[in-house]
Amino acid sequence: MPRSRINENFIDKTFSIVANILLRIIPTTSGEKRAFTYYRDGMSAQSEGNYAEALQNYYEAMRLEIDPYDRSYILYNIGLIHTSNGEHTKALEYYFRALERNPFLPQAFNNMAVICHYRGEQAIRQGDSEVADSWFNQAAEYWKQAIALTPGNYIAAQNWLKITGRFE
Repeated sequence: MPRSRINENFIDKTFSIVANILLRIIPTTSGEKRAFTYYRDGMSAQSEGNYAEALQNYYEAMRLEIDPYDRSYILYNIGLIHTSNGEHTKALEYYFRALERNPFLPQAFNNMAVICHYRGEQAIRQGDSEVADSWFNQAAEYWKQAIALTPGNYIAAQNWLKITGRFE
């Protein structure tokens, strides 16, 4: 049974009802409808921490979805799962792929910056300040892009950029 039919909480049920109504009234192909159902099921599984199930749903949604904008959000969510699992190289790859399809995803730039910043901190702990500085510079570039897209967000990142002299 699809996950969308077994949602138990009020918000998931409400979202499912609204999504089903929209799918009926908005002109979409059957493939697009199926892609959205897999995407929705993936989000539900991801929110419950069932990452393997979420990935299966997202991969199936990717197989069916043709719209680049919609695919960008699927790829972004796959990146989130890899980030949560500590698979930062894979996560970066999916964030890049999402941004190729939709360059207006500040959250993808932010997550890429967070990963780069984390890697910079790891390099400092290992005593490699040159590598750390490179990672921090990359984090700064991604945060600048996120901030340019949503100037009121990422205040902590803006403060870090100012404190470290990377804000221009």
